[in-house]
Amino acid sequence: MPNEPDALHTGRQIMELEAQSILDGSKRLGDEFQKAVDLILHSPGKVVIVGIGKSGHIGQKIAATLRSTGTSSVFLHAAEAVHGDLGLFSRGDPILAISKSGATEEILRLEAAIKRTGSPIIGILGNRNSPMASWVDVVLDASVEREADPLGVAPTSSAILALAIGDALAGALVEARGFTRKDFLSLHPSGQLGKALNLNVESVLHPIEHLATVGPEATVKTVLMAMTRKPLGAACVVDSAGRLLGIFTDGDLRRGLEGDEHLLNREVASIMTHNPVCAHPSMDLQTAAELMEARSSQISVLPVVEPDVCTLIGLIRLHDIYQPSVT
Repeated sequence: MPNEPDALHTGRQIMELEAQSILDGSKRLGDEFQKAVDLILHSPGKVVIVGIGKSGHIGQKIAATLRSTGTSSVFLHAAEAVHGDLGLFSRGDPILAISKSGATEEILRLEAAIKRTGSPIIGILGNRNSPMASWVDVVLDASVEREADPLGVAPTSSAILALAIGDALAGALVEARGFTRKDFLSLHPSGQLGKALNLNVESVLHPIEHLATVGPEATVKTVLMAMTRKPLGAACVVDSAGRLLGIFTDGDLRRGLEGDEHLLNREVASIMTHNPVCAHPSMDLQTAAELMEARSSQISVLPVVEPDVCTLIGLIRLHDIYQPSVT
């Protein structure tokens, strides 16, 4: 069995080397990157991504990302291309060729065939002085100082940098096209992502009658009893007009009991979270999930209030967003 601390050190080192490769690569982006974006943006056809081996796997992921963000794209396996799959090309389709060495034999054999299509060619290449670099129209520099694996030979840093460059292209095209969240939803109608973008908080919230609600003067013991009767993981503290003042969660109770033996007799207003993060009824579930998860300390419940007046109308849990039965 490998020594665990050594394994942890190796794992961190690999991730740090890969991250550094992306940072170094980002600094090399310049006019060539803008030219690549313009070539794709102003071409009426689909982007054809060509690769083989690990570069091929990266190419498939880039093609999928482009498609999901509004840029028509397909992947072409370089070895299959010369056995009939060249029929996939339409004249003028921009080509994105990926190669670490820039000397991939299967891609080099496609040079003449690709040029006959009149297509602009973008290369994500690990060697700017390679044979491929001499015949593509745009070179995006995917060179790395070293591969991140312990042997220094497996496509690790180079693969992740090529993927990052593909993501950068996709993101730049999203902005250039004015592609919106609504457009994104139209391409993702099913699955968790489609549900999260298509449904709003109101469709899954627990209404106020199912929620433990107390006044600010209630003792923690009273709050605990209310949470036991209506076990949604939290109690909302409201004023006499039903406006939200704060929230008290199961986690607050556990943390409080660790350091205060008199906690149950204290007023909840003295220990609740004041001005908690809230959702509103028309908020989409993706945004609600981000409010709970995109934090240094994640939260699992959100009070739902009417905008502006802050009147409590219910509660949503992270579980409610990811529950498969919700449609």
